[in-house]
Amino acid sequence: MMGHAGMAATAVRYLRAVGSPTAAVRPVDPLPPPELRCVRDDERPPVDPAEFRRVLGHFASGVTVIATVDGTGPTGFACQSFASLSLDPPLVAFMVARTSTTWPRIARAGVFCVNVLGAHQGELCRAFAVSGSRRPDKFAGVRYEPSPVTGSPRLADVPAWIDCAVHAVHTGGDHLIVVGRVRALGSDESAARSGPLLFHRGSFGEFTALP
Repeated sequence: MMGHAGMAATAVRYLRAVGSPTAAVRPVDPLPPPELRCVRDDERPPVDPAEFRRVLGHFASGVTVIATVDGTGPTGFACQSFASLSLDPPLVAFMVARTSTTWPRIARAGVFCVNVLGAHQGELCRAFAVSGSRRPDKFAGVRYEPSPVTGSPRLADVPAWIDCAVHAVHTGGDHLIVVGRVRALGSDESAARSGPLLFHRGSFGEFTALP
């Protein structure tokens, strides 16, 4: 609820005014974890986390790498929870855990690039799925170039990429819901021929079209 003090602390933050896509992005401090619970003390406790993961694992999803660059260099993390959100204005969204060590750097930069991974990029995904505290330099040996508007890392050989500025951030239990305003996007049809990288029930898979 918007009346919660915690929700007020995570109210919509606009990082740049609508206008020229080349306008400078205003940095923002990472959002503090608000004092919110998914379920109040007097309500029914949530379902068992292991059962929640097991059941929701039946939903297959694509896999992306959300990447940015700040004063210390490039950083990013593997993300399943990504979706298109709006056509007018063009918005996308992804979800990130409040405990993420990469998110504060994205929040400070105010921009990011969504790299949609292909079926041939499972190992790349595994490298970015490791916590930043365990592997500080996830970009070691990774080929990339700056995206055209924000300069965020656009990984080599990805089927598609979406260059974004952070538009708004909302709370979602133990995660944050990050809305990005699309500034540029593109695809590589040759890289897309292998199909998308899919994640299903804890394993990577490939897409096969029905006849």
